[in-house]
Amino acid sequence: MDGQTFVDELEAAKATQLDRLGSGKLLVALTDATLSEDRVLEAAAASEYAAAETFHGWAADESDDGAREAFEAVAAQEDEHLERVRERMEAFEPPTAPGPMHAYLRGREDTVERIATGMVARPLVSVRTHTQVISFYINEADQAAADLFRDLKAETEAVVDDGVALLAERCAGDDWERAQAAGEYLIQVAYDDFADALSGLGMNPKSIC
Repeated sequence: MDGQTFVDELEAAKATQLDRLGSGKLLVALTDATLSEDRVLEAAAASEYAAAETFHGWAADESDDGAREAFEAVAAQEDEHLERVRERMEAFEPPTAPGPMHAYLRGREDTVERIATGMVARPLVSVRTHTQVISFYINEADQAAADLFRDLKAETEAVVDDGVALLAERCAGDDWERAQAAGEYLIQVAYDDFADALSGLGMNPKSIC
């Protein structure tokens, strides 16, 4: 297997979950159906904060030098993303605990699993959030905000390429299968959290494509 095949197979295996995560109901789930700018920005900032904390934690204890440098770079990028989002907010209260996706990420200790989940699978979920925030601001006729999240989306998409390159340098044989299993599980965790949030609002995620 090579890096692009890994991404293609990961997306194919979790196509239904990724499609639903990319639906217009994602922001409904993230904001408890309160689609105001304050709630949308709060959800976006919380996501950036959680990612920064995850990657700072990984960078602190990663023994693979190349992976540690990559984790440090992603942590710095997420810190910057958080600051750019916070510039549009009056106040931000960081979440006291990670959601299910980042709780799973923070439990990864293996380098290959960290890269596969944090730098490939997680961005595949995150870019779908950015897409929905962009759509929100397009509907609000706020071009500056839409452009901000376009930039964040493009920078997040680039993390996938970096993650694939790191995996290609480290994976052989069963390593790819282990990476794919971890990546698929991460996407499933994110989807289950989304589906549970919609169910709590009386909505059926299975009807959303």
